Amino acid sequence: MARDASVEETMIEVIPGILEKNFEAMQQKIDLVKSHVKSIHIDVLDNTLFHNVTYNYWPAYKALTLANFYEAHLMVADPSSYVAPLVENGFRRLIAHAEAESIRDFVTQARAHEVEVGLAFDAGSELELIEPYLEEIDTVLIMTVNAGFSGQTFQPAQLTKIKRIHEEYPNLPISVDGGINKTTAPEAIASGATRLTVTSYLFKENPDQIEKAIQELSR
Repeated sequence: MARDASVEETMIEVIPGILEKNFEAMQQKIDLVKSHVKSIHIDVLDNTLFHNVTYNYWPAYKALTLANFYEAHLMVADPSSYVAPLVENGFRRLIAHAEAESIRDFVTQARAHEVEVGLAFDAGSELELIEPYLEEIDTVLIMTVNAGFSGQTFQPAQLTKIKRIHEEYPNLPISVDGGINKTTAPEAIASGATRLTVTSYLFKENPDQIEKAIQELSR
């Protein structure tokens, strides 16, 4: 069952999202945000479910995960195969795509490893795809762009999905991912989002004002 919302979970959390192909670029972004946030979101792609590839050598994260709470956004066809190596290297929240294979197996494996379990679904997918699992996961992630690449424009049509899930499951933390900035963040929050995964707005538009940008988005 999804956890009851605590005081912390009902607050708006800004989670920097990182999608990179090499560790050096990833480390640079982590260094920019690690002292300003609790959680860091790592996009994982292997060119199976969506067409892109990211840096996926998990032992490199071992030291990093001691300082922050790391979540992995698994945009892959077989998320179950990632559970053990991610958990072994410190990831504490795993979010797979409902469009992937063997979702039931992924949820079972993640539960067995005692980490938080989430499911995401792409902007082009219908809400019905994820509804069978909403009673038993810890968070849902709604893509407000098409999965796979950062720097895309927010799709307002996805707000309806946020509203529907929030109305039916008011205690379920809802993350939004894609095109989040100072204009779109209030729209997502008003619809029921409690976590904002932010990439381009932090690292491309405000790299010299990271702390200020995070504070503005979380209000």
